[in-house]
Amino acid sequence: MTAAQTTIPSSVPDATSQPREFLEHLYRAAVTRALPLENTARYLPPPPTPASGGRTIVIGAGKAGGSMAQAVEALWPADAPLEGLVVTRYHHIPPRPAGLKQRIEIVEAAHPVPDAAGLAAAQRILALTQGLTKNDLVLCLISGGGSALLTLPAEGLELADKQRINKALLNSGANISEMNCVRKHLSRIKGGRLAAACAPARVVTLTISDVPGDDPSIIASGPTVPDASTCADALAILKRYGIEVPADVLARLENGALETPKPGDPVFAGHEVHMIATPQQSLEAAAAVARVAGLAAYILSDEIEGESREVGKVHAALARAVALKGQPFQKPCVILSGGETTVTIRKQPEGTARGRGGRAGEFCMGLALALQGQPGVYALAADTDGIDGVEDNAGAYVAPDTLQRALEQGMKLDQYLDRNDAYGYFDPLGDLVITGPTHTNVNDFRALLIL
Repeated sequence: MTAAQTTIPSSVPDATSQPREFLEHLYRAAVTRALPLENTARYLPPPPTPASGGRTIVIGAGKAGGSMAQAVEALWPADAPLEGLVVTRYHHIPPRPAGLKQRIEIVEAAHPVPDAAGLAAAQRILALTQGLTKNDLVLCLISGGGSALLTLPAEGLELADKQRINKALLNSGANISEMNCVRKHLSRIKGGRLAAACAPARVVTLTISDVPGDDPSIIASGPTVPDASTCADALAILKRYGIEVPADVLARLENGALETPKPGDPVFAGHEVHMIATPQQSLEAAAAVARVAGLAAYILSDEIEGESREVGKVHAALARAVALKGQPFQKPCVILSGGETTVTIRKQPEGTARGRGGRAGEFCMGLALALQGQPGVYALAADTDGIDGVEDNAGAYVAPDTLQRALEQGMKLDQYLDRNDAYGYFDPLGDLVITGPTHTNVNDFRALLIL
C-alpha cells in the first residue's frame, strides 16, 4: 500500500452488505491519518541562518523512516541545505514523488532481528554526529522498528549476540517496554546516547508513536531522549525471561557501567521532541469514518497490551455481549482498539515446523475461537505498518462463517493456535489482509463490526 493507495475514497462501503470492505476502509482511514506528509509541516523548525554557517543533518530509523525523510525533503525550503541518513526496513522505501529531489540518503536493514546492514547504518549515523557545533541542527526521525534497525552493540557484544538476545526477547512474551529496556542498556546508540553524541548541536526529534502510552523513550528505544530505566531493570527482565548475556556484559550491567543518560542530564538541554502521529489519532480517524456511515463507533483504548490470543478472547466476549444483550453498546456499532499485544511462541515437538504469523493474526484466531461463529460479528485486525510479524500480510479478517469454512477444509483452529500458525489458518480461507508496506506505523489496529 503506497501513500497514493491509502487515499480514502469519497464513499464508504455499506457495512451490512460489504462488511469486509467496510472494515478495510476503516483500516485505510487509520493508516492515512498517520502518514508523515500529513503531519510533519507544523513541527519543522526553521533552518539555521546562512550567517551562522550551521548545517541541518537528518538522521533516524524506523519502518516509517523512508516516508518521514521524503516528507522533510518535500517541506524543507529548497534553498536551505539539507543532508543526512535514515534507515528503514527492507522494502519500506516509498516510491519517490515526481520532481522531489533526494537530499537524505535512505538505506534498508532487517527487522525485527537486526542484521549487518543495520549495524553499518548505525555506525554511519553515529559518524554523522561527529564535529557538530552549537550552530548546527539535527533532525531525528524516529518511528517503530528503530530498535532493530538502529543496532550498535555495547562493548563486549557482537552482532550475533544482539541477534540471539533479540530473538529470545521476541519469543518470550515480553512487552515492548521490557524489550526496549534491555535493548537500551546493550547499545551504544539507544537510550539517549545518540543525543549525547550530537552535542553541542540542537536536536529536534520528530516521532511516530507505535507504543502504548506514546512514551518517546520507548519508541525505537529512545535514541535521543532521556531514559529513566536502569541497568538493574534490564537485569531483572533478562532474569525473568531466562535470557543469557556474555559474562563480561553481565558484570557491566551489575556494576552500572552500561547505564544510560537520565532525565535532567544537561546533554538534553534545549532539545525538542514532537509526536507527529499517534495510535489514538488513527483510531479517531477510523471512528469518524464509521460515524459518517451512520454507525456508532467506540474506542476501547489505544494502549491494550497482553497475550494476543487472550486479548482476542476478551474482545469476543465484549462483541457477544453487544450482539446478544445490547450491552454495553447498542448494535449496530463499531468497536475499535489499538496498542501492542504480544505472542509467546509455543515450543513444538522436534521435527514439527513452526507456524507463521504475527500479533494481528494470533488475535484473530483467539477472537474466532471465542466467538464460535456468533452471527452478525465481523472483525479485522492488522498492523498499521502493513506487516504482521515477518509475513507479507498486515493481518486477518474474521466473519461468522470463519470456523465453518475452515472445518470444511479440514482445519481445526485449536491446532493452528497451538503452533502459532495464523498465516496457515487464514491463507486458505482467503482471509489474510494484504496491503504491502504502508510507510507508517502506529501499531495494532483492531475493528469489530457488530450488526
